[in-house]
Amino acid sequence: MLGLQRFLQSSSRALNGVIRLTCPEPIVLRISRSSLLDHLHTLHPGLHVEFVMSDHYVDLAKGEADVALRSGDTVDGQLIGRKIADSLWAVYGGRDYLAQHGAPQAPQDLAQHAWVGFDETMAGHRATLWLRQVAPSAKMVATSGSVLGTVHFARANLGLAALPTALGDAEADLLRVWGPVTELTRSWRLLTTRQLRRTPRVSAFFEFMLRELPTLRPILTG
Repeated sequence: MLGLQRFLQSSSRALNGVIRLTCPEPIVLRISRSSLLDHLHTLHPGLHVEFVMSDHYVDLAKGEADVALRSGDTVDGQLIGRKIADSLWAVYGGRDYLAQHGAPQAPQDLAQHAWVGFDETMAGHRATLWLRQVAPSAKMVATSGSVLGTVHFARANLGLAALPTALGDAEADLLRVWGPVTELTRSWRLLTTRQLRRTPRVSAFFEFMLRELPTLRPILTG
């Protein structure tokens, strides 16, 4: 048994290279503040994570990243992986905004509020489509091309915002007023390409992330 342990430790240290991990910017911040990277470096000292931050999907098949932490629907047949958590969204408002305007009590109340959300670069995002469906006449007072930008606008008390619960619940200046919204629930998935999954460095990182699900899930879901 001792010999096997030494062999595994030797194999781990023989792995070298960079893992380009793409995920939304807020998740990068949460990973960096957790023990996840320390655990990785202990097990695989030669592996290093390079974050490719984007609220948009990058193309793994074109080599834009090696591994993705991705929430939402994906129809890319070239990617493989597994579900690792649920992606939950809810509606939040700043404390001062809610003190002045109150919180929505029914779906029809949503249209009576000012909103902050995503700009035209994220017109197909599920939060944008959901708001357009449930409150088509809602007034959009500020837009951003990122989730963190929307968090900033909500904290500034400009209006209500649909946000991931992992972010919204962590903001002391925001209150959850609606949800989680069932229509916005998706899956968090760990994804890569079939070809990359067979490479030693990506395979080792993939298996590490799956073993670390108890640490990873709170990062993704709050």
